[in-house]
Amino acid sequence: MNSTKKKAAVVGAGIGGIASAIRLAVKGYVVDVFEGNAYPGGKLTTISQKGYRFDAGPSLFTLPALVDDLFKLAGKNPSDYFQYQKLPETCRYFFEDGTHFTADAEPENLAKTIEKYLGEPSERVLAHLRDSAVKYEVTEKLFLHRSLHKLSTYFNADALKGYLNMHKLDAFRSMSKANSDRFNDPRVVQLFNRYATYNGSDPYQTPATMNIIPHLEYNIGAFFPKGGMVAITNSLVKLAKELGVNFHFSSPAERLITDRKKVVGIQVAGKAMGYEVVVSNMDVVNTFRRLLPEAKQPERVLRQPKSTSALIFYWGIKKEFSELGLHNILFSKDYPTEFATLFEKQTIHNDPTVYINITSKYEADDAPNGSENWFVMVNAPANDGQDWDSLISETRTNIISKLSRLLGTDIGALIECEDVLDPRLIESRTSSSQGALYGNSSNNRFAAFMRHANFSRQFNNLYFVGGSVHPGGGVPLCLLSAKIAVDLVEG
Repeated sequence: MNSTKKKAAVVGAGIGGIASAIRLAVKGYVVDVFEGNAYPGGKLTTISQKGYRFDAGPSLFTLPALVDDLFKLAGKNPSDYFQYQKLPETCRYFFEDGTHFTADAEPENLAKTIEKYLGEPSERVLAHLRDSAVKYEVTEKLFLHRSLHKLSTYFNADALKGYLNMHKLDAFRSMSKANSDRFNDPRVVQLFNRYATYNGSDPYQTPATMNIIPHLEYNIGAFFPKGGMVAITNSLVKLAKELGVNFHFSSPAERLITDRKKVVGIQVAGKAMGYEVVVSNMDVVNTFRRLLPEAKQPERVLRQPKSTSALIFYWGIKKEFSELGLHNILFSKDYPTEFATLFEKQTIHNDPTVYINITSKYEADDAPNGSENWFVMVNAPANDGQDWDSLISETRTNIISKLSRLLGTDIGALIECEDVLDPRLIESRTSSSQGALYGNSSNNRFAAFMRHANFSRQFNNLYFVGGSVHPGGGVPLCLLSAKIAVDLVEG
């Protein structure tokens, strides 16, 4: 059959699914995307009420070149569809001892600021960021752009370079141990330990290899998309449609139809449709449990402990706060106890670290005049049957108390409207197993190898993308998962 006539189905219109659809269309496939929700984007969507607009999910934008690459692949000019700017600051930090400062986007300025406010010698900060860059360089081509489950990954020039520098990944210490060994001030350790949360892990367990993450934010840069994070979804959907991709919303996949070692079709609304290639952007656990219940279940992968989830309050705030920026972190006083509470007790600490994202700082129309749209998030455990209604109520009270104390204002009195997203809703809206944001946790040195491959060993035309499979969760890694998977598909 001519490749231009081959049909591909994508299950799920999350960012990995949309990117896969674009790449398949460029390869010449006729592509259908089946999405259970009435909208695209998965977690990368938006909500609005009473004049406030909120990005519903991911709020930090790094590695924008991965988005640009999709437009270039299709022969388009990225800026005709999607614009963004580099942020002059990455985050504003607040500690319980009253210390607060703004982290400049330039490493040298950041190091000077940390030395000024926290007393840590600037050269140690710069050394940490240089080390982060080295870790990224070692892992990028070896682990992030290739399948970990193909022999060809391990026999090439990039792999050889990776092997020679493997010791630099520091896989045998925890992130916190490495940071504690480098820095004297516990607040600096806390600041850099927080990057474990970028993939839903515990800095006291996850390997120090995860210290690659600050490189993305400081050495490459953090960015803000015009129109907010949802602009990533909207621009890519527009591109996909121009390439002929067909989106079917409110159309959840019911099962994958198999014949021996192939997936031959997909069932939607009781109707079976045939496809030569199927890509699942659904969480790999639910892909097997719901869509392939009769297939051999890869239990070793499916039963791995989950990453954290999130509890998010979307608050319309009737005031503007000059001391807050786009990204803000208000740290807990006792970080070890906060993470022990999350991972061992499977609940939320009574003094959680609070993240506030305020896009109205850059998009004035996201909030009424004189007001701000606060996306207020704390880390939460994956859904394991906790009493979420009580936990949400208690945590809301604790957050308001903390913010009111640190900002010197009664925050509760300023909340004009509210919406809430908890692990149960994340699970039901995005098919994320237990509402985990990043699939399996990365709390051991072999975690990268315990994620499911981007292809199936049972069915030779089934592929997997998204945060639950290699290389991991978050917008950049989901985009890379699509590249890895579709590169394995025959043109």
